[in-house]
This record gives sequence, C-alpha cells and structure tokens, in this order.
Amino acid sequence: MDNAMNIENEMLNKLKEAVIFFDEIQMEETIRQWLETGYEPAIAIFNGLVPGMEEVGRLYEDQVYFIPEMLLCADVLYKGLELLRVKIDKKEVAVKGKVIIGVVSGDIHDIGKNIVKMMLEISGFKIYDLGRDVPFEKFILTAEKVNPDIICLSTMMTTTMFEMRKIIKIIKEQNPGIKVLIGGAPVTEKVARRWGASGYGEDANHALKVAINLMNQIKIETGFG
Repeated sequence: MDNAMNIENEMLNKLKEAVIFFDEIQMEETIRQWLETGYEPAIAIFNGLVPGMEEVGRLYEDQVYFIPEMLLCADVLYKGLELLRVKIDKKEVAVKGKVIIGVVSGDIHDIGKNIVKMMLEISGFKIYDLGRDVPFEKFILTAEKVNPDIICLSTMMTTTMFEMRKIIKIIKEQNPGIKVLIGGAPVTEKVARRWGASGYGEDANHALKVAINLMNQIKIETGFG
C-alpha cells in the first residue's frame, strides 16, 4: 500500500513539475503512465496539474516568472487537461448547477479563471464563460438570460477589483437568489464579506469546494436538499 502511494505521489509531483518547468514531454509520459496504472484522471488534474499552475502563479507574483514563462506553463497545463479530460467518466459527476464565469472589465489575465472553469466543468457544472475584460453589463444581461445558480468573478489587478462590488450590488438587487463567488490575487475573504459576495475562492481547489457548498446551500434554500 505504501509503495503504491509513493508511486502515485511521485507521478503527481512529476505532473506538477512538468507544468512549472513547461516540460511537455514529461507531462505526456507521466499521464500515459498514470492512465496505464489505472489511477483516476481527475486526481491527476486536481492534485498534479492544477497545483503546478498555482505554483506558477506564485512565481509570477514574486517576479521570478514573467508573461512568456506563464504562457509556456499554461500551454503544458491545457494540453495535459485535454489528455485527461476525455478519460473522465461523466457518470461519476454528481454536481448539477449553472455558472457564469468571467474576468471583470479592464483585466485580461484569464489563466486562473480558466483553471477554475475547467474544475467546475469536470465536477458537472454547466459553464457560461464570458471570457476576459467583461463589461459589468454583460454579466447582468447574461444572468437575466440564463438564470445561473452562481456567478464567478475573477481579477488579478487591484485597479479592476472594484468592478466586482458593482456587479455584486446589482445582482443582489435584481436576483438575490444568485450566489456570487469572487477570487483573484488582490481579493481576500474580508473583501468578499464586505462587498456581500456569497463566497471567496483562495485558489482553484478552494473555489471548487466553495461552489459545491453554495450549490448545497441553494438546495436547502429552495427546498430541494
């Protein structure tokens, strides 16, 4: 048992390192071994590739990595996701819910948003991805059209984070039943509470957990729990 766990952890670490050091060959070889061993594809994503990209984000914040390195890492991440996503058994997905996701107006940094989107999709959410640099009106109009359970707002810039407060205020006035989940480098749990957000995602894994908790909360509130 211990040996099997060591092998699993070693492969997960190789996936993480493959993203950090943008090593596509190591990523592909490790995923091949992972699938041949019979391990769950979702575990490789959540515990291998995603932690690698989160470390890349920290390296970027510390100015060890810059935009060119970020793009190379993201390319390895996305290729790995495609190799694993097709192997996930959709019958195992239990979460149901509609999510609008986007990066607020003025911000074009979307890697974090894309990771959260991918994790939500894998977990069974139906995603309406508005992309990056999204005007607040588009969030509001899309919400009126699709009536989502959750709206996810992302930003990496302090100068654009106040767009979130504007969107939260309008959503709460128009449809208080919709939950708003916010995240990104300048955002904190304290800010989320102050602005009236339903939840705060510290990173992609945490955002997924919060989204699932919000869906459970919706079920209780609507009597479908």
